[in-house]
Amino acid sequence: MAKKNKQKPPQDPKPSQEEEKKQVERKGEEVEDEEEEKSFEDLGLDHRLLRALIKKGVGKPFPIQRVAIPLILQGKDVVAQARTGTGKTFAYLLPLLQKLFPSDSGSKSRLAPGGFILVPSRELCQQVYKEAVSLVELCRVQLKIVQLTGGMPASDLRAALAGAPDILVTTPKCIRDCLAAGLLQPASISESLEILVLDEADLLLQFGFGDDLKALTPAIPRSCQCLLMSATSSPDVDQLKKLILHNPFVLTLSEVDVKDEVISKNVQQFWISCSASDKLLYVLALLKLELVLKKVLIFTNTIGAGFRLKLFFEKFGIRSAILNAELPQNSRLHILEEFNAGLFDYLIATDDSQTKEKEQVNRDKDMDSRKSRKGAKPKIDSEFGVVRGIDFKNVYTVINFDMPSSASGYVHRIGRTGRAYSAGASVSLVSPDEMEIFEEIKSFLGEEDIGTNTIMPFSLLTKDAVESLRYRAEDVARSVTRVAVRESRAQDLRNEILNSEKLKSHFEVNPRDRDLLKHDKVLSKEPPAPHLRDVPDYLLDQKTRDASKMVKLTRAAMGDNKSSRRQGAKKRFRKSRDPLKSFSAEAPKRVGKDGVKGERKGLDYTHKSKKQKAV
Repeated sequence: MAKKNKQKPPQDPKPSQEEEKKQVERKGEEVEDEEEEKSFEDLGLDHRLLRALIKKGVGKPFPIQRVAIPLILQGKDVVAQARTGTGKTFAYLLPLLQKLFPSDSGSKSRLAPGGFILVPSRELCQQVYKEAVSLVELCRVQLKIVQLTGGMPASDLRAALAGAPDILVTTPKCIRDCLAAGLLQPASISESLEILVLDEADLLLQFGFGDDLKALTPAIPRSCQCLLMSATSSPDVDQLKKLILHNPFVLTLSEVDVKDEVISKNVQQFWISCSASDKLLYVLALLKLELVLKKVLIFTNTIGAGFRLKLFFEKFGIRSAILNAELPQNSRLHILEEFNAGLFDYLIATDDSQTKEKEQVNRDKDMDSRKSRKGAKPKIDSEFGVVRGIDFKNVYTVINFDMPSSASGYVHRIGRTGRAYSAGASVSLVSPDEMEIFEEIKSFLGEEDIGTNTIMPFSLLTKDAVESLRYRAEDVARSVTRVAVRESRAQDLRNEILNSEKLKSHFEVNPRDRDLLKHDKVLSKEPPAPHLRDVPDYLLDQKTRDASKMVKLTRAAMGDNKSSRRQGAKKRFRKSRDPLKSFSAEAPKRVGKDGVKGERKGLDYTHKSKKQKAV
């Protein structure tokens, strides 16, 4: 080893300064020159995985994948920090699958899973599970992958773990429940566990999974390879390193090592100073005047605020959907699928990790058990997290209706846009009470010098444009009372429970019918007033008109990302009708001289056309 180290520097003694520059570039920009030319094949991946990636349409590896995959294949413990949307999932999933592929001599007989993937939320668990199953199917390899989530009946857990799956995707809480119930034995885990992955590690401890991880730690064998994936660096991540990892190899790529790269350069960050009572007015102006690009993800801190915002939007003809911890898991997953498919443009997500709602629910468990079922509050899923690594696709704008309580929360929210190096923007509505956390966020991003992560004032929205909508917004806001919010919240929960439970079996037989299930239904009892749907031109100043035109041109240049799933479903249903019943010999319509449409007399065999004639 000593001879090898001595051989490299003396090879080119003349350009010593150039060598130093190259060393610095390799530390900060490992992915620039030689690394950019690397393909997945150069990383040492199995030919079956390469074939699966080609079928999935995955081209070149991302920077974090180019560096992490070879290290993981070598069996090293790895701590990788990279912002959301940069390919961390494939960075650990590809080598994990390859290391657990059955060998030619036959698969090992295990009493427990060979690989654990621990994530902080149900939604991320489902996302990782789907990606893993998809890769295994394309590889045509016999590898059993199972996902477990909290709240599953003991019988389902026992059936899922029967036969010792190769990979287990779950949350730390569910692992602890399985250990307590005897479904997983510590001795079996110590003998079988080869790789442990902690995805979104900076959130695992932040959201209360510390005790659950400590319960698993004694069962982790010394020989187990541990991988830790994180979007930000924090004391929680350092604590996990000491708790589980053994001499890890820490990846310090330039894109995560510099503060300016905590949030992607492709994401423009803006803020608007307004009072808490004017936030409804300002968010209405942003959407109604079309000053932000669709699709839009709006964050609130409480479930009630999310429903109030939805009811407020409905009065102006803006359709949106709600995503929060109250909804059943099946409904949440389907809402994400529809939003990612482009079936609606506005999603109101409750980041309840920023509030004390969960703590209040836990404190009131004993109280609620004494009360009648009618008075009991709906249960909030403790494993739900809308900012915990969920892959929102094609989100161009993130709006912070309520500011998060920490800088890391802000980073995770903004990370929902600009994924995979695409363009995005964020707009934060900051009230005087939230200025303290806003200043903390600015200092965390390093705004001493003007750089790419500077949060700029939102200049497209003028004061005159806001004031022109004030009367309408305040009048409508008064009509959205607490009673209306409570009733709509209960109604939406009933609808989603019906969709989740009673239609579950129907969707298993008829999966195409899921395209017709809508989550952006109107909750208001009264229809929106026609005059509130559109903003009259006389209310808009010239600057606002120009800004709106610019946003429309940008949207047109990006292309229409709306999905044709629902339209395609309608066409399928039309084609499935009996052609004899829909046959019509109606002649084409003519336009008379007076401009009134007329029609020739003709035969008609349909009941529908008879009704049209009668009308």
